[in-house]
Amino acid sequence: MITVTAWQPLATKLMHQFEGCKLKAYPDPGSKDGKPWTIGWGSTSPDIGPGTVWTQEQADERFLTDLTAFGDKVAKLIGEAPTTAHQMAAMVSLAYNIGAGEGGFKTSTVLRKHKEGDYAGAQDAFMLWTKNDGRVMRGLLRRRVAEALLYGTPDA
Repeated sequence: MITVTAWQPLATKLMHQFEGCKLKAYPDPGSKDGKPWTIGWGSTSPDIGPGTVWTQEQADERFLTDLTAFGDKVAKLIGEAPTTAHQMAAMVSLAYNIGAGEGGFKTSTVLRKHKEGDYAGAQDAFMLWTKNDGRVMRGLLRRRVAEALLYGTPDA
């Protein structure tokens, strides 16, 4: 089993690079309806909307809470499949961005291929998640490339 201390710094570095931190809530720039509203390091929830403002401390605390929760969900979905810290970090980053449940990471080709031991296939499957509202987004494309590269990086 992968320890949190092994994958968490890798995931944090990658996710902070792509999420950025905004202390005033903003609508999703890639969706037609602007949902979900986002704040901090990419945090979303029903209580985040227009006018929501956080301190840096709130943003950092929420990120750590969310990162841990997504890590737990991904670990449960992976089960006993052999997983490196780099693979775990990449998959947590993906799940954080697309959701961990049905229609997201839980039913993703990334997870299925990983559990089958088809690591090259899993790495390639990150590129299936580059669209928002049916359009390829440059930011998502860059993020998926970075996640796939991280996934394929051997642990030292």
